[in-house]
Amino acid sequence: MSTDAITPVFVRLKLSLLRNGLRQSGGRKAAYITSAVFALLFAALQLIGLIALRGHAHAESVVVLAVAVLGLGWAVMPLFFPSGDETLDPTRLVMLPLRPRPLVRALLTASLVGIGPLFTLCLLAGSVIAVARGGAAFAVGAVAVVLALLVCVALARAVAAANVRLLTSRKGRDLAVLSGLVIAIGAQIVNFGAQRIGASGLGELDPAAGILQWVPPASAIGAVHAVSEGSYGLAAAQLALTAGALAALLALWSRHLTRLMTSPDGSTLPGAESAAKERSSAGLARLLPTGRTGTVMERSLRYVWRDPKTKAAWVTSLAIGLIVPVFNAWQGTGSVYFACFAAGMLGIQMYNQFGQDTSAFWIVAMTISSTRDAYVELRARAYALLLITLPYATLVTVLTTAMLGDWRRLPEALGLSFALLGAMLATGAWTSARFPYSIPQEGYKNVAPGQTGLAWISIFGGMMAAALLCAPVIALTIWLNVSADGDAFTWLLLPVGTAYGAALTAAGLKLAAPQTARRLPEILAAVSKG
Repeated sequence: MSTDAITPVFVRLKLSLLRNGLRQSGGRKAAYITSAVFALLFAALQLIGLIALRGHAHAESVVVLAVAVLGLGWAVMPLFFPSGDETLDPTRLVMLPLRPRPLVRALLTASLVGIGPLFTLCLLAGSVIAVARGGAAFAVGAVAVVLALLVCVALARAVAAANVRLLTSRKGRDLAVLSGLVIAIGAQIVNFGAQRIGASGLGELDPAAGILQWVPPASAIGAVHAVSEGSYGLAAAQLALTAGALAALLALWSRHLTRLMTSPDGSTLPGAESAAKERSSAGLARLLPTGRTGTVMERSLRYVWRDPKTKAAWVTSLAIGLIVPVFNAWQGTGSVYFACFAAGMLGIQMYNQFGQDTSAFWIVAMTISSTRDAYVELRARAYALLLITLPYATLVTVLTTAMLGDWRRLPEALGLSFALLGAMLATGAWTSARFPYSIPQEGYKNVAPGQTGLAWISIFGGMMAAALLCAPVIALTIWLNVSADGDAFTWLLLPVGTAYGAALTAAGLKLAAPQTARRLPEILAAVSKG
């Protein structure tokens, strides 16, 4: 087969992977279609909003910043969050006689197939329409859209290829954790910037946009605006900068692919860690309950410490759960209720419990022969999560309250946090049994191909259900705060929220246990997919 024939083969293979993944079950197909509809609906609304900006004095600043944030998202989202881009994993192709350049071309084309590239295309097209004036600007805009889209995809693939072994390497796990912290902090910087814009107007964006218009892929949109203003030399420089960035990214990607496909994985070589660093489990086991409960708790806690992907997810959640309430309190714009973010972020870790085990779940499945076994397994996993979450949520709530000086609301903030945590443990246990998905240990994906929609439905559907389950405690909090004599009884929200959260957890585990016992073969097949 000639090198030119590789590209259509990879595109067909990508479509086949997506199609076959959806054929596995009607529920998975429905989940994928639902998530695709929501993503495309959001893209359409964004397109309409950007078109509505046409003629606005600060339209260029808005679209330049939007495209810059989009490029940043393409760089980091495939590594640390379930991604809609299910591009083929290059490490699966190491035994094929493929040269880097044709392989890069084929993978780049295959990467353009999916919801993520379509969403990006809508945003880029809306950005061009918002700033383009005249036929020349629209002509340059067509080139800019293509260049910006290719830069986004090439950036994601280059970063991913450079980190394929990072999240599965014992040596690289600390760097993965650091990357999670950087992402968490960066997201909050964007959040605080949005708050400032809301208070001061879009003019606050102009200085940042003036810098980012020289940073690809935003420079491509800057070129469209420059042509609209008659600055053709400036536009040519910005387009050349974007094209140069694309060429550099493709060269970097090709270099990493060559290294991946010709070098051994050092993380698998013997002696990577000294035997002196290995710790006995006796110390931890003495602090945990006896029997199956203690064994499962110890296994879950060791996943948090040793598994790179699990550790990165936990540290990111810990960071965001602290940053959101504390930063807002530091700026004087926060509320003690923001402390619920800590419980919410850590509660997410209860979702897809069996997917964390990947193909090793068959060992666990062999020990589950009844609903009682399933209940004890799920309960122990919830206990392990509570061992970290309860003191952490309490600490964040007390710290936020101290920074705001609003000690009167501490009991109700804690009660809401505990109720939310209980609701997320309940829905997480049920969705773990009903919507399990695989977390591939090799490569950079956090969801196996064909399961992305299932993952989004599991996580966000469960979070919405948890919010609805917390409605009674939220309503009671509101009623006590607006009632004339309610302030004297707000302290009751702490025991009420705690008891309510515990009851929800118990009920969720009871409901999830028979689902787990009955659906063991389906769960095993789903989590072993990657």
